[in-house]
Amino acid sequence: MAGPARHYGPRCLDHGVCFNLWAPTAQSVELLEAGRPPLRMMRDHDGWYQALSPTAHVGTRYQFRINEDLVVPDPASFFQPDDVGAPSEVVDTAAFRDSVLYPGRPWAEAVIYELHVGTFSEEGTYAGVEKKLPYLRDLGITAIELMPLNDVPGRHNWGYDGVLLNAPNARYGRPEDLKRLLRAAHALDIMVYLDVVYNHFGPQLNYLHLYAESFFTARHSTGWGPAVNLEGHDGAFVREFLIENALMWLRDYGFDGLRLDAVHALKDDSDRHFLIELAETVRSQLPDRRVHLMLENEANQARLLDRAQGRTRLYDAQWGDDFHNALHVLLTGEDEGYYRAFADRPLEHLARALTEGFAYQGEIFPLHDEPRGEPSAHLPPDATIFFAQNHDQIGNRALGERLSALVGPEKLDQAMALVLLNPHIPLLFMGEEAAAETPFLFFADWSGEAAELTREGRRKEFARFKAFSTPGMRARIPDPCDEKTFGASKLDWAGIDRSPASARFRGLTARLLKIRREKIVPLIKRGFVSAHCRLLGENQRKGGLDARWRTQKGDILQIVANFADHELPMPALVAGESLWRLGAADAPALLPSDIIVRLGHEA
Repeated sequence: MAGPARHYGPRCLDHGVCFNLWAPTAQSVELLEAGRPPLRMMRDHDGWYQALSPTAHVGTRYQFRINEDLVVPDPASFFQPDDVGAPSEVVDTAAFRDSVLYPGRPWAEAVIYELHVGTFSEEGTYAGVEKKLPYLRDLGITAIELMPLNDVPGRHNWGYDGVLLNAPNARYGRPEDLKRLLRAAHALDIMVYLDVVYNHFGPQLNYLHLYAESFFTARHSTGWGPAVNLEGHDGAFVREFLIENALMWLRDYGFDGLRLDAVHALKDDSDRHFLIELAETVRSQLPDRRVHLMLENEANQARLLDRAQGRTRLYDAQWGDDFHNALHVLLTGEDEGYYRAFADRPLEHLARALTEGFAYQGEIFPLHDEPRGEPSAHLPPDATIFFAQNHDQIGNRALGERLSALVGPEKLDQAMALVLLNPHIPLLFMGEEAAAETPFLFFADWSGEAAELTREGRRKEFARFKAFSTPGMRARIPDPCDEKTFGASKLDWAGIDRSPASARFRGLTARLLKIRREKIVPLIKRGFVSAHCRLLGENQRKGGLDARWRTQKGDILQIVANFADHELPMPALVAGESLWRLGAADAPALLPSDIIVRLGHEA
């Protein structure tokens, strides 16, 4: 093919714009540039179509016409001002690159605040997030993590049904507004992470299968539809597209890290797995920046988190769902759904997660009746991200209740202290710092058959739960496609500011984060070399625990917690400094919901 090298998305040149489309199963492709006659695109032997338009420029609207019939947006579009089915707009993301790079912060300093741009503020925009950055900085947050921004059909969506991965959702603002948010965060020394979804594409207005059939593969399947093809000759083009997407967010917009959604669904039998290629490419192309790569991985693959001479090789950390699930069972007593796999020995599961990262390291997982996980005791604590709440754990509940609606203030305080003062990386979900009471529900803006399937699928999903065992009970589940469901999920900042309970809990969060910054982070930077945990009480299912971590220099971090509904005998406490105690400082026994955090030194 003559002309510039093929490249996903439009490439702005001095003499126009070069348009590219990989459409190996199309017979013909035309460029439809607004205000210009159709331009037939040339094809090469790999199925790439290309056309150079001397009249196109930044801001030009365009589409492609496939086989003289189907009109589609650019699958690599950098912006869709009028939603995913409308014309794409030429954007030069390279122009967003900063001449002076924000260096980022060490991973040990990460305190992550996950948020959904559309529901975090009343405006539901990047500007709405930007207004709250000083508040988050003063709280002690060092990184915000945005739920997926890739464009999806409709007015509101969690973001995991992405169709156009390179196009930040126009509902939140223009690409320039997103860049402004990142620069504002960096000016306050707040890192910005992005949740990206590479394991599937959304079902609506996704035209890829009509002109690039080999973008997907029938060899593998996912719970959300056809698997993305990562293998063989055509799979190489798909891998390139996804890796270029990662580099665009990191290099052009300046994101400080990515959280890869559900990577266990990335099916790849290649000699070099896609996840390894992505991480190695990012680290080789951005060598002078601190870039943090995180995984959601049900498979608990410790090998992706391995360190080399104490430094991250591929991925910095994995979301610690095992920790969350065990803690949730202990706090609430719930044992249905995926909590069933942790309800037999929740205290033991929690203790193992605290000291070894994963609770399941190759044992039979009850929900699948097959082994899950790999040995992880060799990993440092900061290889797992711990949380008591996140978008999934709240939004996957039928009624979207937060932990503040499920337990009393004492247990809520205990959970927050445990999450923020253990040596793993902490994550809070928006509003959690103030014990927000607004739900976070599952929502989407589908219509017609897709809306009905989503609505019924949601109700069917919860039919096996006792609380929703009858049609009448299931009728209480909010309709995901009703705009009221989206509106109910917005944080009520006015209510938070008026609430004495929110003010108290926000103060608690700030104090705990100050302790973490001053006492826990230095220990993480020194490096932990061992950890062990002893269970307390006669009831091994729901008692207490005494966890200890030791650094190479002999520092001992101790956390003692009581999850029973009665007092427990006080274990031996390390000599040294008391960092935190929820119960009375002089109480001789461990009270219910008590938690003690101490810092000492090996004799």
